Amino acid sequence: MTPRPRPNLSLSSSSTGTRSSQNQHGSLKTLVISHGISIQGSIQDAERLVVEGTVEANIIKAKEFVIAHGGIFRGTVEAETAEVAGTIDGELKAFGSLTVHSTGRLIGKAACHRLQVEDGGQITGQLEMITSTQEPASPLRKKLPENQTPESK
Repeated sequence: MTPRPRPNLSLSSSSTGTRSSQNQHGSLKTLVISHGISIQGSIQDAERLVVEGTVEANIIKAKEFVIAHGGIFRGTVEAETAEVAGTIDGELKAFGSLTVHSTGRLIGKAACHRLQVEDGGQITGQLEMITSTQEPASPLRKKLPENQTPESK
């Protein structure tokens, strides 16, 4: 039996799968990918993304990024805060805090300003701490052409 190809979806916060949520940052446009749901493609305009199912996406930008226990994210994400209780395989940049819960697995490259890893949480790959005076080193920073250095911009 040949597996069916998964649809390539492009979702925005105006899609029916979103809802507003009250949290410590006020009202944010929230997209929840529920358990048992898989999407592949781009997600735009979601201020808070909660992954309970499976998401494969190129670049996600959100204020808050949460991978719930059992959730899987493959791709690249930039967020102010990130919480990982499921699995992320790819690149994650948290300009504020990154929390890896006891059931969380971060595989790949990550950069953050503050880091908390609970007992049992796993990080496999490259981790960089962002300081207020330093930009993250590549590969999370925009790549320059081979003949151009940061000083020659």
